[in-house]
Amino acid sequence: MSTDPETPVLSGRRRLEPAARRAEILAAARRLFGEGTYASVSTSDIAKAAGVARPLINHYFGGKRELYLEVVRQMMIVPAPVIENLPDTTSEERLAISVRHWIEVVERNEQAWLTAIGTEAVGRDPDVERIMLEGDEIAADRVLAAALMSDVTEGREELRAMIRSYGGMLRAASREWLVRGTLDRDELRVFLTDSILHLLRVTYPAVLATRSAGRRPPASSPSSV
Repeated sequence: MSTDPETPVLSGRRRLEPAARRAEILAAARRLFGEGTYASVSTSDIAKAAGVARPLINHYFGGKRELYLEVVRQMMIVPAPVIENLPDTTSEERLAISVRHWIEVVERNEQAWLTAIGTEAVGRDPDVERIMLEGDEIAADRVLAAALMSDVTEGREELRAMIRSYGGMLRAASREWLVRGTLDRDELRVFLTDSILHLLRVTYPAVLATRSAGRRPPASSPSSV
């Protein structure tokens, strides 16, 4: 009997390159985890939805938990090509394009996104929390790249902290849009675009000014007579 994990694939399914097959499994898992819960979705469900044999789940991901964590990572981490392919234009336009792209991705994967960020409201999973933190760090650098500010040095860590905080606001705003319906798509786009521009143009310089003020020597007291 062949031990090739592709052998049991449903008849009629053409063989795919490993990257393409892996992407198919991820897409099926993203959809099913979005529609259900981690506990309610089995590896058999995912294999059936992807049209593959169940051993392929373990072959490509190691198991259900590892696959779920990869789905979360995929939703949380902004792919590098998104930033690399931004047009050579103003930072304002590049940020606006980035926000629009993010909204489109969330809209296409609404349930998977809500499932991924829903982990913040329940018991902490250390692996999911690590992915969230990793996503925030990567997002901070990619926002700086989109804004043409990758070479910023003064107050860099404070600026990255503010951008990471913006990421938390972004997730909360997405719930207002998708769950509560208090913001529509265009309102969300304007809110997120203006917020990041304000952070970079107004808040960041104000923080730098505060730092500079804190380093100034105190004013001399008037001499007593």
